[in-house]
Amino acid sequence: MEATGKYRPRRPYERYFKRPIDIFCASAALIVFSWLYLIVAVSVRVKLGSPVLFAQDRPGRGEKIFRLYKFRTMTDERDGSGRLLPDDARLTAFGRLLRSTSLDELPEAFNILKGDMSVVGPRPQLVRDMVFMTPEQRLRHRVRPGLSGLAQTRGRNALSWDGKLAADLEYIQDITFWGDVRIVLNTVRQVFFRKKGLEDSDADEVEITDDLGDYLLKAGKVTKEEYDERQAQARELLAAGRSGSV
Repeated sequence: MEATGKYRPRRPYERYFKRPIDIFCASAALIVFSWLYLIVAVSVRVKLGSPVLFAQDRPGRGEKIFRLYKFRTMTDERDGSGRLLPDDARLTAFGRLLRSTSLDELPEAFNILKGDMSVVGPRPQLVRDMVFMTPEQRLRHRVRPGLSGLAQTRGRNALSWDGKLAADLEYIQDITFWGDVRIVLNTVRQVFFRKKGLEDSDADEVEITDDLGDYLLKAGKVTKEEYDERQAQARELLAAGRSGSV
């Protein structure tokens, strides 16, 4: 794995306090906002059907594959051949609302409690994104992925792939308590207090963006042969992760 190797937290906060704070925050959220979890779960069941939760394999710390949980935001609509319609066709107005307010990410509190994630850290990308990252970019996986991160405070989907990954690397170079507090406060401000016309508009927040591999292929930064090889590698990693061998 390219992101492994000896990684030593630089500050006492990261080494001794970040994980206990994560556990406290996730536990408090589940208790204080239990009513909100119930309302969203019932609304998803009524408007989108079951299952209420959406689970997907993502690379975590050390590139270990884990199951990330979110509230469902898309329907199961299919074409005449039984194939799922494209994501943008299945994302409803209700689903866009959940994404724009980040309510779909509430179940990730369970991932934080399990130790898969942190409150603040690089957002967990897809396995098929990871295999297209450079060795330097994959260093982002040396720490737990986060519910929010530095990249999310700089525009989320409005940010380019290069910008997102650069922000992730910037974050892991200097993890501090006050830095995490600023990221949390900036995330809350952007989600609940942003104004129309800003760069981080609602459309940007919920836009279905290209995977990293698709972006690189369209930009001519990888060949079709390289693209197919790395997609096959992603499928192998996912299969190995499900079997418990990663």
